[in-house]
Amino acid sequence: MHDRVGELAQIRHEVLEGVDTATRAQHAKGKLTVRERLALLFDEGSFTETEQLRRHRATGFGLEAKRPHTDGVVTGWGTVEGRTVFAFAHDFRIFGGALGEAHAAKIHKLMDLAIAAGAPLVSLNDGAGARIQEGVSALAGYGGIFQRNTRASGVIPQISVMLGPCAGGAAYSPALTDFVFMVRDTSQMFITGPDVVRAVTGEEITQNGLGGADVHAETSGVAHFAYDDEETCLAEVRYLLSLLPSNNRALPPVVRPEDPADRRCERLLELVPLDGSRPYDMREVISELVDEGEYMEVHERWAANVITALTRLDGQVVGIVANQPQSFAGVLDIHASEKAARFVQLCDAFNIPLVTLVDVPGFLPGVDQEHRGIIRHGAKLLYAYCNATVPRVQVILRKAYGGAYIVMDSLSIGADLSLAWPANEIAVMGAEGAANVVFRRRIQAADDPEATRRQLVKEYKSELMHPYYAAERGLVDDVIDPADTRSALVRALAMLRSKNAALPSRKHGNPPV
Repeated sequence: MHDRVGELAQIRHEVLEGVDTATRAQHAKGKLTVRERLALLFDEGSFTETEQLRRHRATGFGLEAKRPHTDGVVTGWGTVEGRTVFAFAHDFRIFGGALGEAHAAKIHKLMDLAIAAGAPLVSLNDGAGARIQEGVSALAGYGGIFQRNTRASGVIPQISVMLGPCAGGAAYSPALTDFVFMVRDTSQMFITGPDVVRAVTGEEITQNGLGGADVHAETSGVAHFAYDDEETCLAEVRYLLSLLPSNNRALPPVVRPEDPADRRCERLLELVPLDGSRPYDMREVISELVDEGEYMEVHERWAANVITALTRLDGQVVGIVANQPQSFAGVLDIHASEKAARFVQLCDAFNIPLVTLVDVPGFLPGVDQEHRGIIRHGAKLLYAYCNATVPRVQVILRKAYGGAYIVMDSLSIGADLSLAWPANEIAVMGAEGAANVVFRRRIQAADDPEATRRQLVKEYKSELMHPYYAAERGLVDDVIDPADTRSALVRALAMLRSKNAALPSRKHGNPPV
C-alpha cells in the first residue's frame, strides 16, 4: 500500500509541476499557467481539484503516444471570499487546451455539480477549440457544454474569463454566460479566424483586430470587461462575485456600510445643469449616490449612451440603469436598448433590486435605426422591465420624453416607486417640437411667426411640462430635493425588501429577441 501511495504522490507531483518547456512558452506569451490563474481566483489553499488523474482513451493520429493526466483541463471548486465557487480552466500546455471527449466529460460533470450545489461557475478559457484527432466526439462535447450553459442560465451566475484564444463553436459557450472578461493582446474570440476571412472575403485583419478584447468590449458588445493583464482581470472577477448571490434562490451578500444612509448629496445640485440641453457625466451622479462612491460598470465602453452598473446602497447590492447625457445626449438606440435589457434580466434573475436614473430625450431617430429594427430592439428593454419582479425605483433627474420615458421603468410599466427632481420635464416630446406640431397653423398665420412660436413654447412648458404636472396626476410618487436622493432610495429599497410579486403561470414568455 505504501508503494501505491508513493506512486500516486509522484503522479500528482508531475501533474502539478507540468512540463517545464511548455510552462516557459506560456510565460513567454505573457500568460499565466492554469494553476497560477486558479491561485489568483480562489482564496488561498481552498481549491479542491476533481478528476485530476483523468486521461483520454482516443487511439490513432498519434494520440495513443501522449495521454497526459487532466487531459488539458483543470476542474474543481474552492472559495472566493469564503463562498463556494466552481471553476474549470483550460491548460494550454496540454494539447493547446483543445477539447476532447474526456476533457468535455470533466467539464460536464463540474457544471452539473455547480448547478446541483447552487454555486457560481467560472470558466478560465485558453484553448484551441475542438481536438481534431477526436473528430465528432469533440464537437458533441461542446454541445453538452452549451446545453448546460442554457440550463444554468438564471439559476447560478456564470462568468467566462478569456485568457487566450477561443475560436469557432467554442465561442458560443461564453456568449451564453452572464459575463465575459477579456485580457488585451492575449485573448481573442471569433467564429472564423483571419485566415478564413482572408480566403472568403479578401479582407486582411489580425487576430486582435478581428476578435480582440477592445473589439468585443467596444464594438461588438460580446465582452463586458477588458483589462490589461490577467492579475487585474482575475481580481475584478473576484470583486464581481462579491456582488452576486450564489444562485437564484439566494440574496446578494450584504456588507456593513460605513457610508451613512442619510448622507445628503449637495454636490448633485452642481453636477446636473438645469438647462436640459447641457450635457453632464452621469457617472459622477452615481458616484455621489452609492456607498463610498464605488460601483462596477458593466459594458462600460459599449453603447455608452446608457450606463449599467452593480453597486451598493446602505450595504445592499443594487443594479443601476442610467441614461448618459454625455454620450448622444443619453438617447436610447438599438445597442443601448439591448445592453440595458440584458442587464435588467440579469438583475431580475438574481434578486438584485433595480434603480433607474432617467434623463432621456427619446429614441434615436434615423433611417438606419428604423431599418435595423429599433422597434424590435427597443421592445427588448420594455419587455425586460415589464417582466421584472425585483424591487424597482425610478428617479427622473431632468428630461423624460416620449416612449423612452415609458420604457425607462415608468410607473405605467410596473416600477414600484417613481421619484422626480424639481426640474423634471415629463412629456410626449420637447416643448419646441410639441409647439411646432400643436400650434403649427397659429405660428404660420402670425405676423411674427418666430416671436409667436417662442411665446407658445413658453406657454406649453409652463402648463404641460412644469415639474409638478406629473405628480399632480400620480405619474410620479414624489418630487424630492436632489440632495436627499440617496436617503430616499435607501428608504424605498428597505421598504421593498420583502416585495413578493409573481408572474402568470406559463412555460416562458416570447421576448422580442
